[in-house]
Amino acid sequence: MRAARLVAPAALLAVGAGLLTAPVPPAAAAQRGAVRPPLYETTDLAVSGQGAHTYRIPALTTLADGTLVAAFDRRNDSAADLPGDVDVMVRRSTDRGRTWSAPRAAVDYDGGVGAGDPSLLADRETGRVFLFHAYAPKGVGFRTAGAGNAHDSTTVLHTDYGYSDDGGRSWRIRRITHDLKDPSWQGIFASSGSGIQLAGGRLLQQYAFRKADGSMWAASAYSDDHGANWRLGTPVGPLMDENKTVELADGRILLNSRTRGAGKRLVAYSRDGGLSYSTPVADDELIDPGNNASILRYDPAAPPRRARAHRLLFSNTASTRVRRNLTVRMSCDDGASWPLARVVTPGPAAYSTLTRLPDGTFGLLYESGPYRKITFARFDDAWLGGPCPAG
Repeated sequence: MRAARLVAPAALLAVGAGLLTAPVPPAAAAQRGAVRPPLYETTDLAVSGQGAHTYRIPALTTLADGTLVAAFDRRNDSAADLPGDVDVMVRRSTDRGRTWSAPRAAVDYDGGVGAGDPSLLADRETGRVFLFHAYAPKGVGFRTAGAGNAHDSTTVLHTDYGYSDDGGRSWRIRRITHDLKDPSWQGIFASSGSGIQLAGGRLLQQYAFRKADGSMWAASAYSDDHGANWRLGTPVGPLMDENKTVELADGRILLNSRTRGAGKRLVAYSRDGGLSYSTPVADDELIDPGNNASILRYDPAAPPRRARAHRLLFSNTASTRVRRNLTVRMSCDDGASWPLARVVTPGPAAYSTLTRLPDGTFGLLYESGPYRKITFARFDDAWLGGPCPAG
């Protein structure tokens, strides 16, 4: 196996309105005696056709010092997923997403070998940030990957990750295929976007995999020693796909998954920190065309007795058939209902991932066009609005 070249990463719409809105300049608002307008800012991190054929698969996390780290696929020769000439790119922002460092390759292989589908996970206790991704030997993709879990196998899709101790500037690569993959399984990959850290310190990164009979399952990879060792919890499924988790105020883990054919998201719950989950059921409010999505705790530091501790945010393309109508929703009751929604774009869009910044604003990194750009949006709760009770 060849070693990776590790390179140091040097107008929103109200529901149904159909009109693009932009924030009023603060000076103009002050002249009218108005309160500060809702915050909404955007910038494009990658544009397909500029430097590569296509950019896809956004990942995003916020470090303890407020630095934003974004990652995405650089698909050099075509829009196709692995196998192919795919690299993982990283950009950083220290001003809450207004400006970004130049894109640099965090993982870049030669000779027909590719790496893609990034997911970022920051350890708030150690400062280390993890960049999970799939490593594909030449000719191997999710659908063509075989059984086995040897680290030197050239016929399996490997579960690799990079880790950075300098805020995403440089990366070292580690392979954990033998630790996570049952040798009877076939394709496996980390669900792109972001993982989470539980209140007790456990790290969770979601995976999806395919059994020999073609059924799709999900499971949480977990570490209780800050990433020194990783294990995979009990699989949940079938009918699963890319999936995300969020820790609720009462300590349960809510798993939210893409599925096929149902037109809705599947949800399941864990009471043991992601080691096992309940039987998945459909969430009738969260329509979905079969697409990657994101779920996030609105304020993970809020005490459970506070109403804000039970708010969640969710982003996906809110359509049953096609990838369009990217929407951010809010739940006031730990995901039992979703009474508020704001449309980011009614047009074509695809994968999205959310993060919370230290100042209480939120970042959303998404595929717009749907595959023309990787776009970052920052918004506040004034833009999101909503009927949730204060506190």
